[in-house]
Amino acid sequence: MSHEHFDVLIVGAGISGVGAAWHLKHQCPDKSFAVLEALESFGGTWLMHKYPGVRSDSDLYTFGYRFKPWLGAPIATADEILSYMSEVIEENDLASHIRYQHKIASASFSRKTNLWTLEVVRTDTGERRVFTCNFLWMCQGYYRHAEGYTPDWPGLKDYRGRVIHPQTWPEDADLAGKEVLVIGSGATTATVVPAIAGECKHVTVLQRSPTYFIPGRNINELVDLLRQIDVDETWIHEIARKKILFDQDQFTRRSFDEPETLKEELLTGVRAFVGPDYDMTHFTPHYRPWRQRIAFVPDGDLFQGIAAGKATMVTDEIDRFTESGVLLKSGKEVKADVVITATGFNLSVLGDIPFSVDGEPVNFADTVTYRGMMFTGVPNMVWVFGYFRASWTLRVDLLGDFVCRLLKHMDEKGVHRVEPAIPAGDAGMALSPWIDPENFNPGYLMRSMHLLPKRGAKHEWQHTQDYWREKQEIPAIDLDGAEFRYG
Repeated sequence: MSHEHFDVLIVGAGISGVGAAWHLKHQCPDKSFAVLEALESFGGTWLMHKYPGVRSDSDLYTFGYRFKPWLGAPIATADEILSYMSEVIEENDLASHIRYQHKIASASFSRKTNLWTLEVVRTDTGERRVFTCNFLWMCQGYYRHAEGYTPDWPGLKDYRGRVIHPQTWPEDADLAGKEVLVIGSGATTATVVPAIAGECKHVTVLQRSPTYFIPGRNINELVDLLRQIDVDETWIHEIARKKILFDQDQFTRRSFDEPETLKEELLTGVRAFVGPDYDMTHFTPHYRPWRQRIAFVPDGDLFQGIAAGKATMVTDEIDRFTESGVLLKSGKEVKADVVITATGFNLSVLGDIPFSVDGEPVNFADTVTYRGMMFTGVPNMVWVFGYFRASWTLRVDLLGDFVCRLLKHMDEKGVHRVEPAIPAGDAGMALSPWIDPENFNPGYLMRSMHLLPKRGAKHEWQHTQDYWREKQEIPAIDLDGAEFRYG
């Protein structure tokens, strides 16, 4: 069985893993590293998702890396994002570091050797390999790629039509002239429906409860102006990021301080597309903005399809499936040739990899998180878990700086192990679930909260989801603080 050793192993070659590799290459050029990716190429989410119209729901000025200017429209297709990532890999000679079709079977750490040992299976050949490293950088995402979440509805087996989950979109899907029922009301629905409405006979969108959306033109007027006056693209990228992040900060604050006013502004944006006579109960959630993620709808394409009569919104609950469609609790039946279940995904905690430390299995639900990136009792490891109210990738850059600073600090101290530990003075600190459901409560988190690490009462023992605070705090972390133990 072959064996390779690296200073750092990065798990995943998606948007986080490629960003992590860039930071290591540029900030720690003396460190050897490899990226282990289970899929056949880079991209993660953007490689795996094949459903019609797949696109970002965040702007690429902030979802893109801080070190690589984005030149396209704010909302980008999967192919455009893959092209962007390809340029990062090519321009920085990262391809030689990435090992594709390498699936991790187990990961174990020994405090005697201060090494991680990863057992890896080549998915193309079945060959088993062993990798060791001093530091493990988990960038594998937060949901299971192999399958999406589909509720166990009564009568589903009786349905004679085709059921498709967007996460595993089949190549032979044929929607031409069909009555299609899309179940769900989130960003995936807002993407799929405009993309398929033109070929279907009709699309019905069934939602249990409404979702907030932000419709708008897929342009950035500030960026266009700066390009018109020939400002350097690096400056444009930085200015656009700062302006968008300022606006997002104001938006988030308003969701707490003046939720009703903000709610009415969001509904007014939708009403502008569907018209004053449309039944807005279909787009009026019962919760304040930002308790769930809000998707941007470029050019209001979802609402244009509704206004044109190509798509119909239904707000109701499923009683059971029938042979020809779905019977709703209101008594109405929706007939459909094809059902698309845009019902979310299944959370994956650290890639569902079996972890152990000194021979003892790690149950992450028994650990406490340090700033949502490290875990008590688990040495030499950082997990990139991004933001819900801001672009995921903002945390990739922040944690890239942190990890590289931590690695250099360990070298300067002459130590080989670091792990977070709750200081004695905080030993009695109250512990709670990973995320406060009063502030953010999407279904995939609520279903799997019991699997995630705990958070403490003090903010350094939480993933606060506050980028605007973290962008100041994380660079200022005292690496010799009481919360770090070295060995």
